[in-house]
Amino acid sequence: MSSTAIQLAVGRHEQATVVRVTGELNRASYSTVRDGLLKIATDAPDGLVADISELVIADSSLASVFSLVAMRIGDWPAIPFTVVASSAHREQLSRHVVDRYVPVRTDLAAATAALDHPVRRRCERVFPCAEGTSAQIREFVTAKLTEWDVPELAEDARLIATELVENVLRHTTSEPKLRLDLRRGVCTVAVADQDTRPAMLLERLSPFEPGMGLKLVAQIARTWGCSRSWAGGKVVWAVLLPGARTTGDRPAG
Repeated sequence: MSSTAIQLAVGRHEQATVVRVTGELNRASYSTVRDGLLKIATDAPDGLVADISELVIADSSLASVFSLVAMRIGDWPAIPFTVVASSAHREQLSRHVVDRYVPVRTDLAAATAALDHPVRRRCERVFPCAEGTSAQIREFVTAKLTEWDVPELAEDARLIATELVENVLRHTTSEPKLRLDLRRGVCTVAVADQDTRPAMLLERLSPFEPGMGLKLVAQIARTWGCSRSWAGGKVVWAVLLPGARTTGDRPAG
């Protein structure tokens, strides 16, 4: 008997984005479920609920995909995540300790209520593909982080935002969309564009070339990465913690 193709239906319930996952989760469809939920999470600012009550899980070990999704979206977009599951699914999820990473509930109302909604500030703005955009970006970031009472993060956020926006302007035809989030003292800087090609933050070959390069972004940010968006295109993001610079050469993704 052939397996049923995975379907991801996106809707809303109260403040949460709800994804109804149907079909059969098997080794062939594992990446579809994982990548689909990760893409949807980029456009789910208030929280994500995966309703798997009608999902067939062929191999219970594959239920770990929901733990993976929870860990991957923990850094960015840093939104709460819960799962709606039947009693049979709950046993499978518990067996593979998924419920240690993700709240699992029996119905949508309970899953939505279980979402953790800490105080969060967020803003977005689309900037033009024009000369002077980088200066506008720096002014915008400085003003917002000062307004949010975290001016100590402004310098690092400005540098990262400028690099990510200039990367969009140099390598795509999109208007860059800047998003700033502040949640529990953690600030994220994210820039979205409509180009589906993965971001290539290249090192400068000489100090006279524009852009700060990957090394500076990696040194400033606690972590950074490139995520595909369910709406199309991609988002390149970086996470900042007060007074906690680290080094690294590889993005999260």
